[in-house]
Amino acid sequence: MEEETLIDTLHIWNGTGTAAEAKEWTESHLAASRAKVAELLAVEGKRTVENTLSLFDEAQWHLRMAGSQTGVMFMVHPTAEVRDAVQELSQLVSAEGVALSLNQDVYKALEAVDASAEDEATQYYLERTLLGYRLAGVDRDEATREKVRSLAERMTELSMNFSRTVQDDVRRITVEDANDLLGLPEDYLTRHGVRSLAGADGGVTLVADAAITLTTDPPEMSPIMSYAANPALRRKMYLAYNDRGYPANKQVLLDLLALRQEMAEVLGFRSWADLATVDQMMGSAQNMRSFLAEVETAARETAQHEYAELEAFVRSRDAKALPLTLSDARFWEEQFRRERYDFDSQSVRPYFPYTQVEAGILATAGKLFRVRFERDADAPVWDPAVKAFSVIDDDYDSAKKGETVGRIYLDMHPREGKSKWFSECSLVGGVLGQQVPEASLVCNFPQPEGADAGLMQYSDVVTYFHEFGHLMHEVLGGRQRWAGQSGIATEGDFVEVPSQMLEEFFEYPELLRTFAKHYETGEPIPFETVARMTRASAHGRALSMLTQVMYATYSMETHDRRAAELDLDALLREGYDRFSRYEFVDGNRMYAAFTHLVGYTSNYYTYLYDKVMALEFFAEFAKSNADDLLDAETAMRYRRQVLEPGGSKPARVLVQDFLGREVSMQALRGWIQKSAA
Repeated sequence: MEEETLIDTLHIWNGTGTAAEAKEWTESHLAASRAKVAELLAVEGKRTVENTLSLFDEAQWHLRMAGSQTGVMFMVHPTAEVRDAVQELSQLVSAEGVALSLNQDVYKALEAVDASAEDEATQYYLERTLLGYRLAGVDRDEATREKVRSLAERMTELSMNFSRTVQDDVRRITVEDANDLLGLPEDYLTRHGVRSLAGADGGVTLVADAAITLTTDPPEMSPIMSYAANPALRRKMYLAYNDRGYPANKQVLLDLLALRQEMAEVLGFRSWADLATVDQMMGSAQNMRSFLAEVETAARETAQHEYAELEAFVRSRDAKALPLTLSDARFWEEQFRRERYDFDSQSVRPYFPYTQVEAGILATAGKLFRVRFERDADAPVWDPAVKAFSVIDDDYDSAKKGETVGRIYLDMHPREGKSKWFSECSLVGGVLGQQVPEASLVCNFPQPEGADAGLMQYSDVVTYFHEFGHLMHEVLGGRQRWAGQSGIATEGDFVEVPSQMLEEFFEYPELLRTFAKHYETGEPIPFETVARMTRASAHGRALSMLTQVMYATYSMETHDRRAAELDLDALLREGYDRFSRYEFVDGNRMYAAFTHLVGYTSNYYTYLYDKVMALEFFAEFAKSNADDLLDAETAMRYRRQVLEPGGSKPARVLVQDFLGREVSMQALRGWIQKSAA
């Protein structure tokens, strides 16, 4: 890519960290993109891959640089002034992208390119690019294209406002009586200034010098929902967490959905759900409905069995706790697993101090994908807490062994103003022979500090595996000839396959014992503990599947019905009543913080759809060598056939290449039914 006059053209955060500098950096990439488009349009004579598609790809690279980095800085930059600036810049970049997608001269130039003599990846890239143009409305009249442009700009603005509201809305609840925190882990209590005193009756009393303030940030909220014995506290936290973004985001969401419906109709589609799936593996909203019904059928009977067992257990322990509500679910599942499987999830937390987990996941990914991670202390970062690593190819069968294939950034702990979710984000697009890919994880795990080791719940570790699966897809898929095919550039409803596949390795005891060591004694987690943890975690899978079907159905229905007729609260209640056995908690307005409605729009089904494929992929590892899931032959076949192609092939071809067949529901059914075993 071309040299610019700025100090660091690759990293928006590398400099003085001011809003003005962020604006200058972004505008330089927009100018570079426009220059490439102008060069493309100035070509005379026959249109070729080199004089047209190459220039288009470079223009897109600059646009994506500007869009991805302003988007990430909006999520993570420590300075509010910069977050405000990049929010506006993100809208500017989006508008530039919309303008390019509606540029008829560029479309006609690309349409004139004859790629028949090119490789399959190039032909596929041109085909997908032209399809994207047509779906954007490039072949419509000027009035229609102007309408599309106007709608797209307004949709971007509303989407950014929705996300910013959620990001900034950290709710706080006050606990006056420290005894309301009974059941919480000792390190959690210590972190909040709570001490345990032995009572005269042999019980435990909790005391604190002042009222305790808790936030809805995940490291504070999650333990409350799993361990707090006080149902009123759980309910209070549940409502605070699910009230984030409300009331402001309710109208923002309704306005956004109305605009999406209008956009779909302008482009000739019945609904946004049809428009959003037409170029995906799924194909249509009707196919989505059929798929979700199939998953519901696969999970329903086992879910009824799971809930009946749980309900009977609660009745035997505390009949007054019935009927169970949504704010009770995680606590009582935890209690049930303790009794049924002799597994207390708090008991494994000492084996998962954050620093060890980080090192363990790096080592696991290194062995599995034949790479190594070298800490780069000199790399520019946006916050002192962020760690940068160079990714080095360690494939001993490759002539490129020892080459740097990418850089990753780990931004893993909460701070003021930072996104409160768990995400993988592209930063620098890779181009074969020109630029290695760079990407980041933006997460909110407990932070080690002083004597506090930052102990993680085992579900946190699963999430870490998940996000790292995305990261490896981004890096190893980031060496394509075309920037537009590099990284996670597959159809949108394939992107969760590598992440969900990597989650499954968490249950492999030999792997866990390499890093899950007691933070005080250094003893590896016992095999029997892992076995009990695995059996216990399987209970509730079917109930969880139905919850995912509920989220996917909500996402679909909000985008497949006329927006003017939507009642967001009634639809939410309808979904929970249909798919969840737990009683709805009045005041739950989770849609106001459901940021997947911004990013995935109607397509939350992706998580379920990709779970089916991920389980089939993981079965290949277990089948090849059940004693060593990090089996080199299968792992490298997976790296070569699934990750490294990036978006250079249709996702169905990636599936066929690795499985040698189409996907089935068999692995998902077996996975669900383990909970009933």
